[in-house]
Amino acid sequence: MTQADLIPTTNTLSGLDDTLTHVADSLTQANTIVGSMAEQVVHNSSSREIGLTIAIIGLLIFTAHLFSEIFSRKRIPDVLFLIIIGLLIGPIFHWISPERLGNAGSLFSGITLVTILFESGTQLRFSALKDSFKGALKLTALNFVLSAVAIWLVGWLVLHIDPIISMMLGCVLGGTASAVVIPIVRQMHMSEKPAIMLILEAAIGNVFSIVLALALLQAIKSRHVEFGAILGDIFSSFILATVMGLFGAIFWALILDQVRNIKYSILTTPAFVFIIYGLNEWMGFSGAIAALAFGIGLANIDAIYNAWLKKFIKKVPVNLNETERSLFSELVLLLKTFFFIYVGISIQLSQWQPFIIGLGISIMLFILRIPAVRFAISKKEGIPEKEVVFMSALNPKGLTAAVLATQALIYIPDTEIALFIRNIVFSVILSSIVINSILIPLIDKEKGLYRFYLKMLNFNQKVKNVVAKTKLEGEERLKKHTKAHEFVDEVFNSEVITDIIKEQDLPGAVNNKAESSNMDVAD
Repeated sequence: MTQADLIPTTNTLSGLDDTLTHVADSLTQANTIVGSMAEQVVHNSSSREIGLTIAIIGLLIFTAHLFSEIFSRKRIPDVLFLIIIGLLIGPIFHWISPERLGNAGSLFSGITLVTILFESGTQLRFSALKDSFKGALKLTALNFVLSAVAIWLVGWLVLHIDPIISMMLGCVLGGTASAVVIPIVRQMHMSEKPAIMLILEAAIGNVFSIVLALALLQAIKSRHVEFGAILGDIFSSFILATVMGLFGAIFWALILDQVRNIKYSILTTPAFVFIIYGLNEWMGFSGAIAALAFGIGLANIDAIYNAWLKKFIKKVPVNLNETERSLFSELVLLLKTFFFIYVGISIQLSQWQPFIIGLGISIMLFILRIPAVRFAISKKEGIPEKEVVFMSALNPKGLTAAVLATQALIYIPDTEIALFIRNIVFSVILSSIVINSILIPLIDKEKGLYRFYLKMLNFNQKVKNVVAKTKLEGEERLKKHTKAHEFVDEVFNSEVITDIIKEQDLPGAVNNKAESSNMDVAD
């Protein structure tokens, strides 16, 4: 082939190369356009999702007020509806998972608990606390011990769980949930004394659950139980947290008027509550008790000042105003709404066996609640009969149990057992709240169920009366025995016998006896 023949071929190849370069440039431009369009679509989709999420949040807030109104009229707790919403968007349709929320869910739960306890504490007065504390402590102890022992026996003897792990499970589920009890008590408009008893029971029970469960988890890990350390932890968690909460309230009340001069300072009070809570938790005390004590201290700051501070501090502390109280109540409603939705999201429905076991444990705990209330509350308390029935039906589990159940995964070496324990606890949380939500309106409307509760309460009262009667009879028999014993001692007292013998040995005693004999013969 000549050179002339090769020239067209070279030109052809050069043109082909130019064509390929043009096509590559076109593809690059097309790819850029497609990428830009994809980014725009993703941006629009993300913007739509964010907008939809914000709209749903607003809808949920309106729905929460609607559910609250339904409860006030129909006695159907709003808690039930909120948990159902959480179940739908969580374990049922899998739109949101607890893993996706991460630590934000636990953090939000803690904020909700602190806010609810603080706001409830601002409604409590020392005079009412004085009348209710003894009964609340008695109710807490009875309900906690009955619940913990029953769950321990079921776990050990029926489910064949290690006895220490089973006792830990009983301590986790021994108390009631403040975040559930307090809203229900408020919406039911219970009288002051039973309402305070239920609030205190939930707070004190949480301390028992946290201290005992963590101590037993540590014992499971180290295989050594220190009862002295457990009692010391209970004392420090309760007493020292209360002292810190009250001192925090005094300090805040003294500077609150100055804080109000700062612009947009209305939320500084709950912010200070978070500081009190966090410091107590960091030092190993009960942050929940400290938050409750802080609220109680603010509510009674006038009484505290007049009784103890007036001699040492000239500055008069200030209390919360109505605007702040209204804001905190609205904040509680808002946080409560999303908390119970989060509880519904966190429920595990993947395994049926722990769910059935949890349902059975919940039913058992509600049955045991009846004798606990009856033996803890006497008729001398002056609590209306209907409210005693409602107290017997309030035994929900919540945030504290859920948090402690997740700790089991850290301390229990057997991961399978730890997951089994956690799923049982989650099932008890769900079933107890559902049972509670069903019982309250049924007791209020169904006379048959109300009479059943009355019979159960009266049966326990009859047992209590029999025990008291037996004790009284025993005391009377003891008194009779004591009197008989004293009579025998007096009759056979050596000093008495010696005096009689001496009287008989006197000279006049024989003559008198002879004369009386002669007179008898003459007659």
